[in-house]
Amino acid sequence: MRRPRLAAIDGLRLLAALAVLAFHYTVAWRIDGERVPEHFLPTTVHVTVYGFLGVELFFLISGFVIGMSSWGRTLGQFFVSRVSRLFPAFWVAVVLTGVVAMAYPLRGGVTDGGRPSVIDILVNLTMLPQPLGHHPVDGVYWTLLVELKFYLIMALVLARGGLTYQRAVLLCAVWMTVAVFVPTLDSPALTALTISDFAPYFIGGLALYLIHGFGPTPLLYCITGFAWLVCLSRVDDRLGEMRSGFPVPSWPGLLIVTLSYAALLLIALGHTDRIQWRWLTVAGALTYPLYLLHSRLGHTAIRAAYEHTTAPVWLMIAATTLLMLGLAWLVHRYVERPLSRRLRGMTLTPREASSPGTAPPGTAPPGTAPAGTAPPGAVRIPGQLVGSSVRVP
Repeated sequence: MRRPRLAAIDGLRLLAALAVLAFHYTVAWRIDGERVPEHFLPTTVHVTVYGFLGVELFFLISGFVIGMSSWGRTLGQFFVSRVSRLFPAFWVAVVLTGVVAMAYPLRGGVTDGGRPSVIDILVNLTMLPQPLGHHPVDGVYWTLLVELKFYLIMALVLARGGLTYQRAVLLCAVWMTVAVFVPTLDSPALTALTISDFAPYFIGGLALYLIHGFGPTPLLYCITGFAWLVCLSRVDDRLGEMRSGFPVPSWPGLLIVTLSYAALLLIALGHTDRIQWRWLTVAGALTYPLYLLHSRLGHTAIRAAYEHTTAPVWLMIAATTLLMLGLAWLVHRYVERPLSRRLRGMTLTPREASSPGTAPPGTAPPGTAPAGTAPPGAVRIPGQLVGSSVRVP
């Protein structure tokens, strides 16, 4: 039997996306281009300022689901799965955002830039504008480069013969050591290459996936706990980057990171398997296009509403949120789904499509523990199988 979809992860992804959206709409820019956000939403901003931690939750979830999706796959299959998952919605978002940014340049936003050129938009389609010397057409795209670096690290592991329990644990241990010590070397290049700022979230997510797939062990709990502590130690630095213009206590941020780990641990241990609400699956599918589209397009819509109506700011933000959710659904339904299938069909040969990573129901991909077994020392959770299904962010 195939294990039920992890719908709870879809719910977490939606929560992370809405948190980031709330931060960008209420804190990360000046709605009228001049006055600070606190002027318009004096109470709200003191809560939504912590919405930036939705990005950290995304990275934690990514460690979990990329570990799951790469298990039993070849390097080629992993590459195709990432390209077909990330690029279709991204291409549409870049074009839409680029055109709007060219027509309606904004000022007064942390995530806003000036008017991009046609070359800027074309270079952005590669998802590598910064390394190629161009600005992203939307500031939120910086997280995609972080994700790509994580995928590169996972690809190096897959190139060595695939992901196994032992290799995954070794990756967690070595990468965590690097993430802790590289910042002390004062080498920006090495820090950027090893993504040491956010590595503990990916590592924590991967360790939690191992708990999910193989059962909890003291070693995996130690890796997860250490990753959590390193994440806590860096919350203050992230808060300092926000430049919110008002005092921001650190304890809510520490609590949010802790709750993020706790929620994913409950999922890993199977305590949320009964959550199978269909709307969560739909919500999870909208998360990626929503994240890509919401910032620059949303700011433009809110600014236009502010300049041409007298509606309350909170109503403008609520209406724009609904508008972005609707646009995200259209992109997912009419672009992301069909184009992703076409890309997979064009790049996977019949042999690759039926090789490891596409194991039939009831079997585990090569390199994983067979159903009903676990690595030495693991405590098996009754009824748990390796190879659950969940969309990757």
